[in-house]
Amino acid sequence: MENKEVGNEEIRFENRIPLEELKLAVENLKSQLSKIIIGQEDFIELLIVSLLADGHVLIEGVPGVAKTITAKLFARTLETDFSRIQFTPDLMPSDVLGTSVLNPKTSDFEFKPGPVFSNIILIDEINRAPAKTQAALFEVMEERQITIDGKKHTMKPPFMVIATQNPIEQEGTYALPEAQLDRFLFKIKVGYPSLEEEVKILQTHHDRAGSDPLEIIETVLDPEKLQKLRVQIKGIRVEEKLLQYIAQLVINTRNHPHLYLGGSPRASIAIMNASKALAAIHGRDFVIPEDIRKTLAPVLGHRIILSPEKEMEGMTPEKVIDLIAHSIEIPR
Repeated sequence: MENKEVGNEEIRFENRIPLEELKLAVENLKSQLSKIIIGQEDFIELLIVSLLADGHVLIEGVPGVAKTITAKLFARTLETDFSRIQFTPDLMPSDVLGTSVLNPKTSDFEFKPGPVFSNIILIDEINRAPAKTQAALFEVMEERQITIDGKKHTMKPPFMVIATQNPIEQEGTYALPEAQLDRFLFKIKVGYPSLEEEVKILQTHHDRAGSDPLEIIETVLDPEKLQKLRVQIKGIRVEEKLLQYIAQLVINTRNHPHLYLGGSPRASIAIMNASKALAAIHGRDFVIPEDIRKTLAPVLGHRIILSPEKEMEGMTPEKVIDLIAHSIEIPR
C-alpha cells in the first residue's frame, strides 16, 4: 500500500452545486470595483456577501474613507435601479416612502412612490434623521413591503439598503434604535488606508484626470442572474454540529457578564446565511467553521450592547465577540 504525506497532499473535492458561474460573477464584481476603490478588500467582500445573502448593510467610518462612493459604484455593477436618500433632521417618513395625493381629475387619492421604491437604496448619514423617519424603514427592510393608507405595496427584488453613518459626529445625530440595527445583516467598519494604499489612491486620482468614476464601472450582474445565484446559496450545506456552534455563540452573548444585550435569533440566522454566501464565494458548497468566525464581528457587532461598566473600562463589542469565540471549541 502506497503511503502518502497528508500534509503535502492537495485536498480535492467535487461540489454538488456548480459554483463556477457564481465565482466568476464575484470576480467580475471585485474587478470592476478595484478600478476605483483601492484596498478595502474585506469591505467589498462583505458587500458582495450581503448582496448574495439578501441582506442590508450599515457602513460606519469617518468622513472621506469612500463609504458613499463604494456603495454607489457597487450599485453601478448591478443592472438594477438605484436610489440615493440623504437623511437630514427635517426629513419626514413621506419623503422616504411616498404619499397619497389627490388627483383633481378623478377626485381620488393616488399613491406617489418615494425614493425607497428602487432596488439598491443608498441612505447617506442614516443617523441624522429622527426616530420617526428611521422607523419608516422598519417594515420595508424586514418584509420588503410598505403599508400606506391600509394598502400594501411590495418591493421588486432585489431590494437592498446600504446605509452610511459617521461614528464621530454628535450634534444633529440620532442613535439608531436596536430594532433598526437588528435589520442590518452587517455593520461594516471602514478604516483609514495604509501608506501604500493612500499613495495608490493619489496616483489613481491623478491618472483619472477628473473623469467620472461611475463611467468607468461596467454592469456585470442582472436581477435574473442574481436570483439564480441566491437560490444556489440556499443549497449550501451546513452540518448540524455547525448549526449548534452558531446557536451556542449567539446564546453566549445573551448571558455574558460583559453584555447588557445579546444577539437575537435573527442574529443566528444572519450568521448562517452569511456563512453560506461566504463559503460559495470561496468555491465550496459547504460551510466550515472559518466562514462562521469571519462573519461574527460584522453580524454581532451592532446587535450587542456592552454593560455600562465595561464600556467605561474601554471594552469594545469586537473584544467581547472575540472572547466568546475563543471560549467555545471549534467543531471539526
